[in-house]
Amino acid sequence: MNAIIIDDVAPLLEEIEGRTWWRACSAGAVPDDEGLKLGTLPPAAVFTQDDRFFCLDDTCTHDTYSLAEGWVEDGTVECTLHLAKFDLRTGAPLRPPATAPVAVHPVTVVDGAVYVALPTTYLIKEETA
Repeated sequence: MNAIIIDDVAPLLEEIEGRTWWRACSAGAVPDDEGLKLGTLPPAAVFTQDDRFFCLDDTCTHDTYSLAEGWVEDGTVECTLHLAKFDLRTGAPLRPPATAPVAVHPVTVVDGAVYVALPTTYLIKEETA
């Protein structure tokens, strides 16, 4: 993953309801049915399926494994470690061993760039591709 520091990148919007919109990546950087890790703390990832974008925390709630490494299909992402499955829209766990939801974040695409609204408590370390 190519990443650049975003110290000089301004938020798309001001803080709204405890969230700030940040440019996460270009729309073309996320292949369909895959995830892309973002340079954030806590970790977050952008997923795409059928030309729709989703952003979730990038940590399986069962065993702290990256969901961006998982399989994306039918509106879900499946963790490759223990096969827990989550709904991309709601973050709800759909299959054990996960029982807790994963956090989801609003997403919008503007002029070919994917923006995500992350809580102001998240550290934005890097802009991804």
